[in-house]
Amino acid sequence: MPFGNIGIGGLILIVLVVLLLFGPSKLPELGRAFGRTLSEFKESTKGLRSEEKDEASKTQDEKKA
Repeated sequence: MPFGNIGIGGLILIVLVVLLLFGPSKLPELGRAFGRTLSEFKESTKGLRSEEKDEASKTQDEKKA
């Protein structure tokens, strides 16, 4: 289960609270904003990983020389 120990009942409760707080007209906008945030986070973590790999390969090349 992707959300740890949250069951179906917990998810339903969360959805109901979000509906009450924001209303059904704001949900698509919130979903898009959340999706954009996740994609930006993924891109930045990919960038950090590639930087780490580059540094590791440079360090190994320096040790070989």
